[in-house]
Amino acid sequence: MTTRVTAKGQVTIPKAVRELLNLVPGSEVDFNRAADGSVVLVRADKKETKSRFQRLRGHAGQGLDTDAIMALTRGET
Repeated sequence: MTTRVTAKGQVTIPKAVRELLNLVPGSEVDFNRAADGSVVLVRADKKETKSRFQRLRGHAGQGLDTDAIMALTRGET
């Protein structure tokens, strides 16, 4: 994958690399120099983007006690 450096020193990270690293707007990346002189791009913020299901985990609304749940189930509101 080849990309071109702009006059401002910016490059576009290819889509395949963005998807591999789960990079989204606002993600931070780090450039590390390897022993052989090559440069490695790694995700610096270590935040994994969550699927829509993972984002909903643990969000069932206000907690209800057992008696309130049973009352709702029986229609005793």
